[in-house]
Amino acid sequence: MPEITYREALNQALAEEMERDDSVFIVGEEVAQYQGAYKVTQGLLQKFGPERVIDAPISESGFTGLGVGAAMVGLRPIVEVMTFNFSLVAFDQIINNAAKMRHMSGGQLKVPMVIRGPNGSAHQLAATHSQSLESFYSHVPGLKVVMPGTPKDAKGLLKSAIRDDNPVIFMESEVIYGMKGEVPEGEYTIPIGKTDVKRQGKDVTIVAYARMLGVALNAAEILAKDGIQAEIVDPMTIRPLDDEPILESVKKTNRCVVITEAWPFAGVGSEIAFRVSSKAFDYLDAPVELVSSEDVPMPYSKTLEHNVLPTPEKIVNAAMRVLYNSKDPGKSED
Repeated sequence: MPEITYREALNQALAEEMERDDSVFIVGEEVAQYQGAYKVTQGLLQKFGPERVIDAPISESGFTGLGVGAAMVGLRPIVEVMTFNFSLVAFDQIINNAAKMRHMSGGQLKVPMVIRGPNGSAHQLAATHSQSLESFYSHVPGLKVVMPGTPKDAKGLLKSAIRDDNPVIFMESEVIYGMKGEVPEGEYTIPIGKTDVKRQGKDVTIVAYARMLGVALNAAEILAKDGIQAEIVDPMTIRPLDDEPILESVKKTNRCVVITEAWPFAGVGSEIAFRVSSKAFDYLDAPVELVSSEDVPMPYSKTLEHNVLPTPEKIVNAAMRVLYNSKDPGKSED
């Protein structure tokens, strides 16, 4: 399979779905003339024209509302937010309109739209531009929340999101837009709501998604040097969450570490940790560890930013804690 960047995988998905379905269009700030703030929409204006690749004014509430209305009358809008920090301006449109309309109409109205863009921190963008907001949206019935961590998953899941008849919050990461990975040639999709095991292991389960998947895989390499085989489980879809593969992995390893770039309180990582603790309690040989960002606004300082975010070293330390605290009498408790 050819290797392409995360950005190119998204671009391919957009182009293929727009080619396949004339009802698909893109709207957002700088998506057309500028070719996208992060060049995800590069070349689409030239291929599909200004009626389907639409530059919007700086009004997230306005063009997100436009997307909701367009979806209700049968189109399939893709709303790009330059960053999910800016989606907060459109919170009412997303939460009270997009998420609720199918339920409130008794199924008579569908809202087949995708709201996509980068989520989480980048490099020194400080407190108001470095927030991981997935727990905000995954809290709401009526929304699907997708957070792929590889180019292959990004393409397959975006194609599925565009075809879905429900509003999908599709969260990317500015930091991994340039990351390369193998992507199959030809048509393929990845179902929304399926968890994937990215690395087989027997000693500890590490659950990580989106940008944190790569950080967790790096930690697994460090652990492997000490003979510890970590199994890396990637939910990919946050809502609906497929927890069965996570639980099956924990039943095998008897230990679990959950990684999230978001804050610890009331977050997706906390939800996953709760499910593991409640549904696989009898299989756990140590308490579930949560490795998250520190519970503070993101500082601007490069050094402080690094200290706030999860790192491979923090994950390795958490894995060592669940191994060290093992109830297995064959393991040292010293």
